[in-house]
Amino acid sequence: MPNAVTPDRYAVNRQYKSSIFAMLFGGEKELLELYNAINGTSYTDPSLLRINTLENAIYLGLKNDVSFLIDVRLHLYEHQSTWNPNMPLRNLFYVSDLYSEMTVKKNLYGSAKVNIPAPRFFVFYNGGARCPDRVVLKLSDLYWKEEAHPSLDLEVTVLNINKGHNETLMKSCRALREYAEYTARVRKNAASLPLHEAVESAVTSCIRDGIPEDFLLKNRAEVMKVSIYEYNAEEHLRMEREAALEEGREKGRQMGLAEGREEGRKVGREELLLRLIKNWIEDGKTPSQIAGDLRESEETVQKLIAKVNRQQI
Repeated sequence: MPNAVTPDRYAVNRQYKSSIFAMLFGGEKELLELYNAINGTSYTDPSLLRINTLENAIYLGLKNDVSFLIDVRLHLYEHQSTWNPNMPLRNLFYVSDLYSEMTVKKNLYGSAKVNIPAPRFFVFYNGGARCPDRVVLKLSDLYWKEEAHPSLDLEVTVLNINKGHNETLMKSCRALREYAEYTARVRKNAASLPLHEAVESAVTSCIRDGIPEDFLLKNRAEVMKVSIYEYNAEEHLRMEREAALEEGREKGRQMGLAEGREEGRKVGREELLLRLIKNWIEDGKTPSQIAGDLRESEETVQKLIAKVNRQQI
């Protein structure tokens, strides 16, 4: 199996070749520790892993998705600092590319069965939006019309790895616990310091406290560069969402003046609702929670969610 899969159609920004998460878990030892923590296993031989790093360009930067084979299964681990309900669809593309690479020399039209490893998908989320410790997103959630028995589905387990979440998992994986602590320190510092100083202070204090000392000493310059980039990207996306919400309000007000107050209120309200719902979905809220917040029926909210999904296509 090849060590790297980088489809030509992905435009990769090489300036930021990794995320802190991928840098930290790019080695077999750390990745095996994370695997054991998630699955409750106790493997000790890192050579059991065969790592394949799939690199893909996403909005505002490169995220490295670590995939590997163990127990004859294919595990795809992705780190995200922004909530994204489209993770199952993206993982469908990822695993399709990996399967294509694995079977490139196989006869898919012959009479012999071509075996492939069963996939498992995990997303490690450490964004600022509220998220439960564990949530499962399904590809079928994105379908325009609900299917009782979808012919194609894919489940992604999202784990909140912010400090204070998934304590059992954190206790089982030191590298993950230290990564969460480092991220928390950057965010805390950034509330009162310029970003460069906030990152430098977090790196210095973590080295002092041994969190994770060897990794930061070895990769200090790269960690600082990538941390600043990732934090800026996260903040930019947050501001984009806030700007979109304000744009919806303003458009509603303008339509009320230009096209008559009643029609303007009607259209403007729906635009605003769609933008609110889009943001709340990205924050991990369920349709039932959104319906409660809006004081609308869940049926109405489901119709609005369908409109949001159509707009994103």
